[in-house]
Amino acid sequence: MTTDNEVVLEARGIIKTFGNHAALKGVDISFRRGEVHALLGENGAGKSTLIKIVTGAYIPDGGTIHLEGQPVSFATPQQAQSLGIGTVYQEVNLLPNMTVSDNLFIGRQPTSAGIVNRKATDEMAREVLSRYGLDIDVRAELSTYSVAVQQIVAIARAVELSGKVLILDEPTASLDRHEVDKLFQIIRTLKARGLAIVFITHFLDQVFELSDRVTVLRNGSLIGSERIDALNRTSLVRMMLGKDLVQHHHTPVEGQAEGGETLMTVRQLGLTGKVQPIDLEIRKGEVVGVAGLLGSGRTEMARLMFGIDIADSGGLHIDGRERVVRSAREAVDLGFGFCPEDRKADGIFGDLSVRENIVIAMQARLGWFKALNRDEQMEIAGNFIEALDIRTASADLPVKLLSGGNQQKVILARWLATDPRFLILDEPTRGIDVGAHAEIVRMISRLREDGLALVVISSELDEIVSYSSRVVVMRDRTLVAELEGADITPSKIVQSIAGQAGEPVAEVTA
Repeated sequence: MTTDNEVVLEARGIIKTFGNHAALKGVDISFRRGEVHALLGENGAGKSTLIKIVTGAYIPDGGTIHLEGQPVSFATPQQAQSLGIGTVYQEVNLLPNMTVSDNLFIGRQPTSAGIVNRKATDEMAREVLSRYGLDIDVRAELSTYSVAVQQIVAIARAVELSGKVLILDEPTASLDRHEVDKLFQIIRTLKARGLAIVFITHFLDQVFELSDRVTVLRNGSLIGSERIDALNRTSLVRMMLGKDLVQHHHTPVEGQAEGGETLMTVRQLGLTGKVQPIDLEIRKGEVVGVAGLLGSGRTEMARLMFGIDIADSGGLHIDGRERVVRSAREAVDLGFGFCPEDRKADGIFGDLSVRENIVIAMQARLGWFKALNRDEQMEIAGNFIEALDIRTASADLPVKLLSGGNQQKVILARWLATDPRFLILDEPTRGIDVGAHAEIVRMISRLREDGLALVVISSELDEIVSYSSRVVVMRDRTLVAELEGADITPSKIVQSIAGQAGEPVAEVTA
């Protein structure tokens, strides 16, 4: 068991702001030799910012960093790397068109008379990789090998360059179970060698399988840092979501789903490596809430239903036939709408006007041979600006100039203008002010009452309980529970996420 005098890297009171946004609010964290330390948190928690600070990619606005007890500051990732801190990202940051041995030793190859000694480089590469149980042709291009092999090469390079702290950012996201087991064997070997290993992941089972210690961030603040043997899955989920499960019990929506006509049936819909096959019935006049941690498969399920990604198993039973939706255009033709999680990157067309953003999906559905003239566009946009209370000086104002809440309402207006029968909302209230949040929640309830079928993904448990007719829970890319009636409570949802439905719920103080 490690003790405090074995701390190799420590950050104290780390503060980082971007404009008016506080990304980190005085965070303390320490990493110990011979320990796997899981760093957890939902979107916007501050994980990436913290890692970029301790690896030299960002300079903190406040706080200190100590390496082996000595104060340090990093101006670049190369400087942090030279002092012993290495990082391996989910998207392997190596050179796929170069050989394995070149990737391991680029810039450090042995030379003779100024010329790289290829034979010696290859021999060194074989010797290094043998320590990781890897026997491959090191003269082959890295791109010819699987993601798992590339991960191992990236880890080997990071350890060779650094050797004190190894940060692994979502290393298992693209691996199958056998590859995960192999990677974990390597991590345990490195742990035994005395490396401090930081493990960033969204898979709770892997956290409990591999980690010695867990730190949870939420909204830029440190929520807690505990040894793994002091936690169970439910308490860890509650730390991440920040919900007082004893105090918040909202009355679920009942009766809406029971009499609703089935709109479509999702049958064994899945995509290898993304979502395990899912069965789900969706009815008119109901909201199916989707709960789960980041990375649980919530968004991936929505993307399959809307045809952004194409399923390799199952499909939808709709209009009397089985079909796989193979494009967003097909989904729109079926009367589907989709408001994505990242409205700035995937939702709005920032340089286009509010008017153009509202009518664009409707125009696509009509086809460009039935182009809406400006007066028609103004009438449609004006109606939705008024109906949804979109705060804009003009329908011709670029949508990027609106607040986040008003941008979200513009995206909703876009899909409502197509008169959809099925609407998917992915985190519709994330990052918006309190007033707009309440308006969108009320709008979801009104749309349900008007007979629309909705699937709403949200990390806000109180919110999802307030408007859902049913709640499905995703965990580790699998649909693990479907809650109805009196079972729709924050407590039941968290226990389903954690996979410990029978566990008693204690008071939350975080």
